[in-house]
Amino acid sequence: MKLIKKIAAIMLSVIMVLGMASVVSAGEGETAAPTGNGKITITNAIPSQTYKIYRILELESYNTTTENYAYKATATWKPFIESNEIKDVYVTINDGYVTWKDNADVATFAKKALAYANTQNHIINSDKSQIAPAAAAGATTSTVAFSDLPLGYYLVDSSAGALCSLNTTATEATIQEKNGVPSVEKKVQEDSTNEWGESNTVDIGQTVNFQTTITAQPGAQNYVLHDKMDAGLTFDGTVTVKKNGTDVDTTNYTLKTHTDSSVTFTDDCTFEITFTENFCDTLKVNDKIIVTYSATLNENAVIAGEGNKNTTKLTYGDSSETTSSTTTTKTFELPVLKYTMKNNTETPLAGATFTLSKKNDGTELIKLVSGENNTYRVATTSETGTVTAVTTTASGEFTIQGLDADTYYLTETKQPDGYNKLSAPITVVIDENGNITVNGQKSSVTEVKVLNNTGTILPTTGGNGTSLIYFLGAVLALVSGVVLITKQRMKNS
Repeated sequence: MKLIKKIAAIMLSVIMVLGMASVVSAGEGETAAPTGNGKITITNAIPSQTYKIYRILELESYNTTTENYAYKATATWKPFIESNEIKDVYVTINDGYVTWKDNADVATFAKKALAYANTQNHIINSDKSQIAPAAAAGATTSTVAFSDLPLGYYLVDSSAGALCSLNTTATEATIQEKNGVPSVEKKVQEDSTNEWGESNTVDIGQTVNFQTTITAQPGAQNYVLHDKMDAGLTFDGTVTVKKNGTDVDTTNYTLKTHTDSSVTFTDDCTFEITFTENFCDTLKVNDKIIVTYSATLNENAVIAGEGNKNTTKLTYGDSSETTSSTTTTKTFELPVLKYTMKNNTETPLAGATFTLSKKNDGTELIKLVSGENNTYRVATTSETGTVTAVTTTASGEFTIQGLDADTYYLTETKQPDGYNKLSAPITVVIDENGNITVNGQKSSVTEVKVLNNTGTILPTTGGNGTSLIYFLGAVLALVSGVVLITKQRMKNS
């Protein structure tokens, strides 16, 4: 069931002019109660909030000298005033006249009155009807005024929560809005630094820690925290709640998740935390409610691009809500091309096998899941049938997705037949924006290109190498003979 308004008066601005002390009769100084000249002014009003006033009691007459006021319950509120939880607890009734009891709890009375005002289908005179405010107005400035009101005893309600002020219009009353507008701020933890910020980078299968801070304000009621995760994030189902650094008991809030078939979320959120009225009553200006929880980046994660969003907002009061706060969790991909040069053209090579590791000695290999079109994804911890080696096809290309911003080592464990194997791993760095650098290059690249050179054909026995040796030997023998004959002739002459 969607949020039922939990009326409650936080920072009850109870400005009560106690004219209910006694019932008066005609006498010197008495003024008959006129109609239509009452006024309620709300100062420090919150823009965009709606203020409603309810006349609980009508002012029949009052005496300005003795400050005595004669009140009777209005027809709409008579069932409330005469109910067992109100009569003889907060007020006494004598011949229909209502008198306030000494030491009665005004704040609790105001909360009960607001609860009554917001309950549907009260039975009045055997007919079902809904309590309607005497007047309502939206705040566009810091002041809201209700004029020409019948004199009486009024309840004032704010959509930011229960302003819950009680006041008499004999003839004017001024109420200061003491409710506040809460706010939320969401952060996500970067695992490499443990710092909290607006974004982070992780591997698929890695745990992501989130933290939402609610800055509370007195007066705002019905706190419900709504959290929505993209499909690439799997909520782990638990939360921890602290108020000003102290654990909040689980009896003070209810956690509902989308996995509960009995819960329907109109905004398609992942989970909601509904805080109790009693807890909201304890909140003071700028109290910090910190909610921490975790999720896992799963196989549905968005690769690079806009990343994976987690958005939080807080609803409060009648129908108000804070500005949403969003974090982004990113994961990246590593495209690889295996090739050789033929006729000054990059030519893809099949049959090269690679592994990827975060260790420069090639250990602790990253487990992968094979996908379509030579695409591999980092495996989650629960997946089976994983691989740690990738062999190129005729395209010479493959892509590994779901990688954190980190340093990686791409190792060629088997080269294509007839080609030289790389002598050392390739060092690949992916930064927090997904940019790739290779072996310390200053400029980033869009893919890692791995060049293989073919080996040199060496001479063998009986081959061209031997014939060449024989030829050179014959030439040397011939030259030696010519030199010998020339020297002999020189001697004979």
